[in-house]
Parts: sequence; C-alpha cells; structure tokens
Amino acid sequence: MSICALLLDLDGTLADTAPDLGGALNEIRAQRGYPALAAEVIRPVASNGARGLLKVGFDLAPEHPDYEDLREALLAAYIQRIAQKTRLFDGMAKLLKQLQDRDVVWGVVTNKPAWLTDPLMEALAVNPAAACIVSGDTVSRSKPHPEPLLHAATIIGCQPQECIYVGDAPRDIQAAQAAGMVPLAAAWGYLPPAPPIEGWGAMEVIPDPAALSDWLLARLADHDKTMSAS
Repeated sequence: MSICALLLDLDGTLADTAPDLGGALNEIRAQRGYPALAAEVIRPVASNGARGLLKVGFDLAPEHPDYEDLREALLAAYIQRIAQKTRLFDGMAKLLKQLQDRDVVWGVVTNKPAWLTDPLMEALAVNPAAACIVSGDTVSRSKPHPEPLLHAATIIGCQPQECIYVGDAPRDIQAAQAAGMVPLAAAWGYLPPAPPIEGWGAMEVIPDPAALSDWLLARLADHDKTMSAS
C-alpha cells in the first residue's frame, strides 16, 4: 500500500472535544433551570454537532420552534470555551510526528463549520501542522458525500486511493468508501449506540491512536520492502 496522506475527522478522532461541547450544553441547560448532564450521556452524540447535543439536552429536533434559538445559544456558549478542555487524543501527537518523519502529510476533514474549526485548530497548534483543513462548509456538500474528502486530496496533491481516512461515525466510513480512500474506524471516538462499529464497513477497526500508528508504520514498511525488491 502506497500511503500519501492520513486524513482525520476532527471531533472524536483527532481531538477530544466532548468536554467543551458538553460544557456548552450544560451551560445553556443551567440557564434554563435544568441540571447538568453527565459526560457519558453527552459523549456518544458529541460528533453530531448542535443537532445531536440539542436532542440529548432538550429532546428537540430541528423542526421544533425553539430549536434555532437554542442552537444559537449553544454555539455562542461553545465558541467562548472552544479549546478550554479540548486536547488531542493520547498518542495522536506522536503519530503525526512519525508520519512527518516518513514524509506522509496529514489533514482534517470535518463536518464542523469553518468558523468553529479554524479557531479550534489554531488553539490546538498541532505540530506538524495539517496540510489541509476541510470544514463542513468548505465545499457544497458534507460527509457522507465524498466531495470534502476528494477536495482534501486535491489540496494536498494525493491520489484518493493513496489516502487513509479515519473517523468515528458511519458517515466517515461511507464518505471514504465513496471517495475511493482506505476507510478506518476510530474505536476511541464518540461511537453512536447503533449500528455497531464492526458493521460500518471499515477496512479495520482501530482501538486507539497508538494502534493506528502501528498499522500505518507496518504498511509503510511493507511498501518500502516491496519497492526495494522491485
């Protein structure tokens, strides 16, 4: 396998954003007289943005008349705390440095809108820096459509089949498959209660970033051996 780039979902794959997303949700719940929700209640929906958070926090769907007001309040609370407790998942910084040493670039493809993605990525100050950041509104369609992933491949100058895409939701795997990329499922992320991760159709289910590092480095080594023998 020739690997040109590693592309990552943001929430629940690159970074543990649930503490700040949950903090914003509990802030607006408190303003309305509701008790705080436990982290384990919020975590499974953290990848689903405002829609998922407002569903678990207030049992509201987008068609509810109060939805937009609460959505604006939630996002306003979130932008104020966007990187207070958010951190890269353990092992992710080491993995990205290992890829840099092997001349493999990395990037982010997320459904998070750019006005939230950009300040978060700036605050995280990941080194090495991402070769591309594609947000939910960078192109006309978002995941599970393949357009954001294909746009990322174009930016970094890699063929889709030479890109690995890692995400913690079924839509991530669907987008990678449709783009012709190698789909890996991040079992350390914000997994939905259903369907089970083993049924998403990923090439591999990866338990943690350290295992992802092992997986990638083994395939890079195999490629080097193949090239040396040819």
